[in-house]
Amino acid sequence: MRKNKVIDQKNEFSILTLDDDKIMTETLQSYFQAAGYRVDIENDPLTAIERIKTKEYDILLLDFLMRPILGDEVVRQIRTFDQDLFIILLTGHKSMAPPIKTIRELDIQGYYEKSDRFDQLELLIESCAKSIRQMRTIRNYRDGLSKILEQVPRLNHQQELSAFLSKILEQVSEILPCKDGFVYLDFARLVDDKQLQEMDPQSYLGMGKYSSRNQIDIGYFNSYFQDQQQMIEEKEKRLLTAPLSAEGRRQFGILQMEFPDRIRHEDVQLLEVYAKQLGEIVNNLILHSLLQLQNKELSDAYASMRQNYFETIDAIRKIVDAKDFYTRGHSDRVAFYAVKIAQEMGKSSDDIERIRVAGLFHDIGKIGIPDEILRKNGPLTDEEYALIKEHPSLGEQMLSSVSLFNDILPVIAAHHERMDGRGYPAGLTGEQIPEEARIISVADSFDAMTSKRTYRSSLTREAAIAELKNGKNGQFDSQIVDVFLRILDDHADTLEQELAQVTAESIYFKKREGEAI
Repeated sequence: MRKNKVIDQKNEFSILTLDDDKIMTETLQSYFQAAGYRVDIENDPLTAIERIKTKEYDILLLDFLMRPILGDEVVRQIRTFDQDLFIILLTGHKSMAPPIKTIRELDIQGYYEKSDRFDQLELLIESCAKSIRQMRTIRNYRDGLSKILEQVPRLNHQQELSAFLSKILEQVSEILPCKDGFVYLDFARLVDDKQLQEMDPQSYLGMGKYSSRNQIDIGYFNSYFQDQQQMIEEKEKRLLTAPLSAEGRRQFGILQMEFPDRIRHEDVQLLEVYAKQLGEIVNNLILHSLLQLQNKELSDAYASMRQNYFETIDAIRKIVDAKDFYTRGHSDRVAFYAVKIAQEMGKSSDDIERIRVAGLFHDIGKIGIPDEILRKNGPLTDEEYALIKEHPSLGEQMLSSVSLFNDILPVIAAHHERMDGRGYPAGLTGEQIPEEARIISVADSFDAMTSKRTYRSSLTREAAIAELKNGKNGQFDSQIVDVFLRILDDHADTLEQELAQVTAESIYFKKREGEAI
């Protein structure tokens, strides 16, 4: 059973093997098809380039010495229209491979010296497949969350209940790969009997096989959710059911979707986020129309909705911590220190909030860095360090699809820049670096130095302070360092207690050590 599961997972990846040696391509095809991959072969490099333009491949196994053009020229032409293809260069001997500089410039994931054994090549391909799967998950999250943030506010414009329910199913089918499902609301759980005289106490709308209300057992779900109010995932039936409720109120409805294939982890989270937003909207609309909510209650409801938007992205941010046991809670602590610095500098409440959010999300780009690099117990190679240095740009790209975070994108991108211009990714200097990024840099470095990592023990508080002083006007803004050192000195007694309270209140740290998020 385990073997079949592994093969099924590999079958989601397609490989094109290109070599002017037909025996070599056929051998590679036979080997990796048996390993569970989908493999096509091509022996002419120019034909292969045109083939990649019209058919989507995940991985290209590419010979270097070919006619009429060499492998590096093949890659140059491919990169003009495809930046996502993972490429492994095949060479007869290491000395025949292009220089490392060329491999980096062309974004080639690795090279393999040909032999009669393919086990090392298979490991390379498995590494590529893992990275591709991670990036697909990230794209699914990003695209799904963008759709939620874009579409959910439109529900407020639906005047009639039937149109409202129809819009819900339409939106869910765009966010998730589902064509069968239903939404059910029981207003008796939300409003009293007198108010129910003006409306149908129960409303149902289904699509696909659930178009008829007779297809479901409403009583079962109502009794189950009455106390627990949690997601139900029935993997064998491919059913995912979410309760509909509002903050501080009992559950008053359910949203159930049936998946055509297996339910992915990101599907569960996206439906949970959507259902939470939907519950707040239903609550707000019903109470607003029937009870004429007071201004304060409306304000609180919309504030709760705004908080839910932040929690949507925060769920992804916690994935960064989950990838590495030794950096858990790092983003929370960086945000805490950064806010303290901003407050000491007399920043406005808007500036402080922006710095807090930037601190929480500064390392979100590490989602795209392979686990084996983040968790490596020892020094990184040049190639591995180059990948690590991509995380500010990756974080900026991930958050750029959500307009709510446009004002922190420059901070995310620049939090590893240095005052002397030796930072990354852009090599900015001095005032070119946003002040918020300079604040995050000091907070980030101090927490990193005083936290235990896989490759070293934590520094003492005194040693970390000495490093900050040594880095003034080189790595760090000297004025911000002085402000932070003043905070550490003036508030030594209370700072640790406040930081411990922040950590204790983090949802993440309520999990047991080592438990999956």
